[in-house]
Amino acid sequence: GKDCVKRKAAYHITNMAKHTRKVHITGKYGVRYGASLRKQIKKIEITQHAKYTCSFCGKDCVKRKATGVWNCSSCKKVIAGGAYMMNTAAAVTVRAQIRRLREIAE
Repeated sequence: GKDCVKRKAAYHITNMAKHTRKVHITGKYGVRYGASLRKQIKKIEITQHAKYTCSFCGKDCVKRKATGVWNCSSCKKVIAGGAYMMNTAAAVTVRAQIRRLREIAE
């Protein structure tokens, strides 16, 4: 009766799925590939699974569809970007340079 219910509750508490403390998304790799590689992958996977702000509609709806292809679920625009993050550092500097040159020309 009651004793059986208590035993079942204790079993569920001790045998529940364990959460990861440090590794977060890279917990799926277990002990494989080494700590520093898993740390690099963690950074990459967090940026590639994040939602980004759409430059067309302003909503946080842009997600990665494939390598370098980003899709806004709100306005259905498809944006070309980086492989793991929507805006690469190189693209940001080029955009700033183009803006600066455009201001000089005017």
